[in-house]
Amino acid sequence: MTKLEILLEEQSAEMMLRSLVPKIVGNERARAVAFRRFRGKYALLRQLPAILKGYAARIKSGEAIRILVLLDQDSDDCTELKRKLEQIALDAGLVTRSVATADKPFQILNRIAIEELEAWYFGDIQALCRAYPKVEEHLGRLREADPDSISEASHALKRVFEKGYKKRNLSKIEVAERIAQYMQPERNRSRSFQVFREGLKACLT
Repeated sequence: MTKLEILLEEQSAEMMLRSLVPKIVGNERARAVAFRRFRGKYALLRQLPAILKGYAARIKSGEAIRILVLLDQDSDDCTELKRKLEQIALDAGLVTRSVATADKPFQILNRIAIEELEAWYFGDIQALCRAYPKVEEHLGRLREADPDSISEASHALKRVFEKGYKKRNLSKIEVAERIAQYMQPERNRSRSFQVFREGLKACLT
């Protein structure tokens, strides 16, 4: 079975995906997935060229492995960020999904959460409310909003928590772990999440 290594910018993303990956690809295929997290987005981007060259060497030696890179868009231009990721991969000698052919299957997939990973929580309001019931009455327009259009979703989520849980300081890792256990990938309304979901499945087929 092809192994998949997912490169992430922080621990909260890892905690979320550890729960979601088996729901998306099943428990058996999830065992082929490993996570590699970094100390922030720019630490990942800084180290990415060297890391991808290492993966390219492993693949050349015969190892059956694919790579998935997941970053938040944040304030970056999404098209430019994707172009940058694609170029780093190509420079390392890897085949990205955008240039793959029938004779040359992809080895790396780049995905971007629009604008932030927290938008994916708003994509599954049911999971958010099951994990933190006191936020339900404070969601307002966020309940029906397009998750990917919520500006600074992490701050929007923090404001909802402050209203529902007052002075409680909720860590990003705790929030990710707790909400993810209730998330159902197929019902998530975030388009960037659904693109990630389909890409993840393609990596393990």
